[in-house]
Amino acid sequence: MRILLPVYFLLLFTASAFAQKKSTTPKDMVKPFVLGVIDEITSKELGEKRILNIYLPEGYNPRDTTRYPVVYLLDGSAEEDFIHVVGLFQFNNFPWIDRVPKSIIVGIANVDRRRDFTYPTTLEKDQKRYPTSGHSANFMAFIEKELQPYIEKKYRTNGARTLIGQSLAGLFVTELLLKKPTLFNKYIIISPSIWWDNGSILNQPSPLLTTGFSQKTDIYIGVGKEGLSPSDIPHVMEVDANLLVENLRTKNPQVKVYYDYLPEEDHATVTHQAIFNALRLLYPDKRDAK
Repeated sequence: MRILLPVYFLLLFTASAFAQKKSTTPKDMVKPFVLGVIDEITSKELGEKRILNIYLPEGYNPRDTTRYPVVYLLDGSAEEDFIHVVGLFQFNNFPWIDRVPKSIIVGIANVDRRRDFTYPTTLEKDQKRYPTSGHSANFMAFIEKELQPYIEKKYRTNGARTLIGQSLAGLFVTELLLKKPTLFNKYIIISPSIWWDNGSILNQPSPLLTTGFSQKTDIYIGVGKEGLSPSDIPHVMEVDANLLVENLRTKNPQVKVYYDYLPEEDHATVTHQAIFNALRLLYPDKRDAK
């Protein structure tokens, strides 16, 4: 009996504590934490439906007159870069920082990155290795003809547009910048896969580089200490990024190119820090002007 009593009181105390804890936690205290909304667009250009993750900034009201810039994020699913990039913008919106304007973030979830982000390659090995690759023209048409009009019709936008991409997505941002530079005002290019098709993108002519180009355009290019690319023909990604910067630098005062080397980051870790740096470079500090 002496042995059983301590066990009995221990069980009684445990049950009592559990009941007390349960009774003081109302069911309505547990609520979902909502970061954004999930939207969907049917694309004729791609022949499929695409998922969009949308972050609407604090104070967004579809019935008022305030309009917002839009940031289009490639690799924009919840399992990719959407959550941490939204956090960067939300952090930089704090009143005591106030670095970037409150913005709508459109995360474009992937279906087939290599299909959407690469143009056709002339290398037979890569054609066989990546059979779905080479359809960036379709994805570009999707952005221009379907996605941008859809977002601008449905949400309160002000015409300012930023495009963000890393790795193969960085290659796509580079291609779009060179071929259709007026689709966006700001371009954030991180660790671009310039090695694709043996770096042929470096020879791409562009209206951006002509004296007649008049749109104010800001370009950020960030790269970590990444070394050799995964291509059969040797390419050093930092060198490729430097070559891209030199190609884009122009005497046209409307075009500004910011180059950022992050030696403490690599291909896997560079994205978050690079975007943070890009926001600091692309948006002058308002506090300095006061």
